[in-house]
Amino acid sequence: MDLRDEHVAMNHTALEMDSGEKRLNELGYKQELRREMTLFKTLAITFSSMAVFIGTPLYGPSLKYAGPASMIWGWVVTTFFTWFVGISLAEICSSFPTTGSLYFWAAHLAGPKWGPFASWCCVWLEIIGVISGIGAQAYSGSQTLQVIILLSTGTNKGGGYFASRGVFLCMYMGLTIIWAVLNTFALRVIAFLSIISIWWQVIGGLVVIIMLPLVARPTQPISYVFTHFETSPDSTGIRSKPYAVIMSVLLSNYCLYGYDTAAHLTEETKGADRTGPIAILSSIGIISIFGWAYNLALTFSIKDPNYLYDVNNETAGALVPAQIIYDAFHGRFQNSAGAVVFLCIIWGSFFFCGLSVTTCAARVVYAMSRDKGIPFSHIWRKVNPKSKVPTNAVWLCAAIGIIIGLPILKLDVVFTAIISISTIGWVGSYAVPILARLAMDEKNFKPGPFYLGRSRRPVCLVALLWICYTCSAFMLPTLYPIQWKTFNYAPVALGIVLAIVMLWWIVDARKWFKGPVRNIDMLNGNR
Repeated sequence: MDLRDEHVAMNHTALEMDSGEKRLNELGYKQELRREMTLFKTLAITFSSMAVFIGTPLYGPSLKYAGPASMIWGWVVTTFFTWFVGISLAEICSSFPTTGSLYFWAAHLAGPKWGPFASWCCVWLEIIGVISGIGAQAYSGSQTLQVIILLSTGTNKGGGYFASRGVFLCMYMGLTIIWAVLNTFALRVIAFLSIISIWWQVIGGLVVIIMLPLVARPTQPISYVFTHFETSPDSTGIRSKPYAVIMSVLLSNYCLYGYDTAAHLTEETKGADRTGPIAILSSIGIISIFGWAYNLALTFSIKDPNYLYDVNNETAGALVPAQIIYDAFHGRFQNSAGAVVFLCIIWGSFFFCGLSVTTCAARVVYAMSRDKGIPFSHIWRKVNPKSKVPTNAVWLCAAIGIIIGLPILKLDVVFTAIISISTIGWVGSYAVPILARLAMDEKNFKPGPFYLGRSRRPVCLVALLWICYTCSAFMLPTLYPIQWKTFNYAPVALGIVLAIVMLWWIVDARKWFKGPVRNIDMLNGNR
């Protein structure tokens, strides 16, 4: 082949290059992961990371804090502000379609002076958040499975089996290990399971949302669902009404994040500069509607609000939505079979969500290891040559997820702490690139297909303020008086970890960590 033919061939290859891969090369990275994901597959995994039923364990506490009205309307308010965060991230994702996503964005948007520090803060918040997210889904799945077994073996009143702490921990570990094993296969396996997940949650969600109120008839009046406000100071210790409302809205804050999963898959997605933003915004829209409808279905179906929390009821007071579903089916059919089926649908949602969160966590660890920002990075950044999956990163995330669940054996507040750490870390990491985008000079930003233009400042400002509120809310004590068994130790645990990370930065990391490391030289368009 002469030089002319070679030049033509190179130009033809450049024309055929995926737009996401082209932008990745411009940013200094070569394509290492297999780019085979479509928009639907990316949306499926992102949707699974959020999940329709993800707020099930928090429904009971939220209802108790301030009654149904604050919980139902709190979801609407939270959804409104979540759109600002999602739109801000979608714009940045369109410009920077990389697996490193948030911390990569922070580094580039903050500029050469502050980029390394912004990147460092962002990535460690995100690592803390996503790995804790594995623990949150493992706990939720185990709790739901615990109640399924209880109802299937005779209920709490009928001598059914209620799993002990040790058995509960085994369930927790088992789910985490299964997710890790599945994530060692090629991404197309996870994508296939996520497609099953999206249909499982859409169809299953519609079945639960439509059928539950029909089975539970007569239902609660509309006035109870949308206007009834009632605090429970005797059981929560919270006498301040604004404080009670903040606690009640935690359900919505916890459910409406995780949409950045689409960004972590951009190096494996076709046309990622377009499909990434679409997947982010589509996930928010779908979950906002389905999640609110699920909360409405549960609230309309309540029979006796006080009985839901009785430790002597059929579900041992372990999971309020399970008791609502049980009361509906047992009241109409005098058996619990339908309740078990519905709870299996909910459990499947947690299973698929945990699987997707594990996928997301492994990509974050892989991206940071690729940039040599984690101890023993050469181990965690290895990609399986056959499956093109960062297998070592997967197992590291699973191992840490299991470790943070070990306190289950002794403490009752483990779930509160895990979801608080996950939310503060995960949502808090959104703040860093959004703040950098807000502060940067617009002429230094290369927009992608999704661009906010002049509206980016007000949108980013509202998003940043909402993130600050959300993180602050999850640091508050959830029960009073504060005792060892009721103490929300998330701020302490998170504070210790972040103090170590910051000390590491001051003493050593600032000398060598420069943010994302280019692994490709782009010179005049050639490699």
